[in-house]
Amino acid sequence: MTQFPSATTTRLESLKSRKSLPLLADFFVLAAETVVKWEQRSRSRRHLRELSPHHLRDIGLTPDMVDLEVRKLFWQV
Repeated sequence: MTQFPSATTTRLESLKSRKSLPLLADFFVLAAETVVKWEQRSRSRRHLRELSPHHLRDIGLTPDMVDLEVRKLFWQV
């Protein structure tokens, strides 16, 4: 499933690329990055669940494949 970067993700990536962050700041950037990933997965799965069978066929997914994906918890890849 392709996910497009959000503005939050882009800001986090720019913070992460800085080499002079203190250790505590690194921790909070990593924590924020993790929360953003979890939220994106949750949102993507919620939207996937709402697609019609016609749209699922268009993107090459079966209802069984969708069912397996949407049953995953937000931290599961």
